[in-house]
Amino acid sequence: MSHFAQVENGIVTHVIVAEQDFIDSGAVGDPATWIQTSYNTYAGQHPEGRPLRKNYAGIGYTYDSVRDAFIAPKPADTDTVTYILDEVTCTWVQA
Repeated sequence: MSHFAQVENGIVTHVIVAEQDFIDSGAVGDPATWIQTSYNTYAGQHPEGRPLRKNYAGIGYTYDSVRDAFIAPKPADTDTVTYILDEVTCTWVQA
C-alpha cells in the first residue's frame, strides 16, 4: 500500500492509503489529482534513502509541481520571528 494526496488547485485536500490500481480506476475521482507521497519522508530525507516529494503530504499543504514537493503551510510570523522557505528541504525555517 502507498499513500496518495489529492491535490486541487495546488492544495492537498485528502490523504489516503491505497494501491496505484485503485487510484487509476477513478473510484476516488480523477486519477490526475492524486499524487503519491511517502509517510517516511521529511525535509528531503528518508530512512531508506529514497525520499519522495521532500515531505509527507498533509491536508492544507501546497504541492509545488516545479519543485515536485509538498510544503506545509507557512507558520505565522511574529514581531520577533520570521519564517522563510528552505529551498533544499522545502521546510520553513526561522530567518
